[in-house]
Amino acid sequence: MRATDLSELAAFDAVARHRSFRKAAEERGVTASAISHAVSNLEERIGLRLLNRTTRSVSLTDAGTMLQAHLTPAFGEIGSALDALNRFRDTPFGKVRINVPNSVAPFILGRVMGPLIRDNPNLQLEISATDRLVDIVEEGFDAGIRLGESLREGMVAVKIGPRLRFAVVGAPDYFRERSIPQTPHELKDHVCVQNTYPSGVRYPWEFEHSGEAVAFHPNGPIALDDQELMVQVALSGVALAYVWENRAQREIIDGRLIRCLDEWCPPEDWFYLYYPSRRNISAGLRAVIEAMRV
Repeated sequence: MRATDLSELAAFDAVARHRSFRKAAEERGVTASAISHAVSNLEERIGLRLLNRTTRSVSLTDAGTMLQAHLTPAFGEIGSALDALNRFRDTPFGKVRINVPNSVAPFILGRVMGPLIRDNPNLQLEISATDRLVDIVEEGFDAGIRLGESLREGMVAVKIGPRLRFAVVGAPDYFRERSIPQTPHELKDHVCVQNTYPSGVRYPWEFEHSGEAVAFHPNGPIALDDQELMVQVALSGVALAYVWENRAQREIIDGRLIRCLDEWCPPEDWFYLYYPSRRNISAGLRAVIEAMRV
């Protein structure tokens, strides 16, 4: 097989997976016109239309569907063969892009970034810390970090530490005229910050104790998607906040915040580093995995 044949097949495979010439071009590091030209050459050479194109969408013909079904395992085998070469690399190198929720990034990555770079001087870490939902494949990340092991098909998950938990906190000024809640059910009598995702969707304060699980939905006057701001609101004395324990630990220790419902806040599920199983695992990504693995 000629190199041009393989390049055209790879271009078609990228378009078929993304259903987009632009995204395929970004993945391949070429222009959209180059991808279009390669696919057109392939169709002309085999005498079959593989893709239906409109100005707004791309879909597979029956022939295209059949070809992709054969190409997917073939390219997977090629990727595995190339990945095996990493065993012969002694020093991780190159860029590793990782997506991690902003609210936990310091607690998950803070302990490993320095040692990783010190021990692997040819490694480059690019961290994107955001709480919005990210498709790591579509946006070109090597790996992502999420709470829990519920991942879509085709992903590999590796358990990482530390295991975190939430805390309900309020300022001493807040409690001068209010009693400290002893159960989550008493929170209905308090002013509580509403926690939101960047999309605007609100999520409840979740508690568990002695087999009883409680999901409390605050209706306070302020809704936030940033834990730094949640802590600041709590420090102001106007409301209680539900934040990661690590984020409020310093304020709790020095007495600027009072923790409530401690026994109702068990450790959350483990965090996992996940990555596409069909992608070549570089020596750099392998070094990151080993540094973070529990």
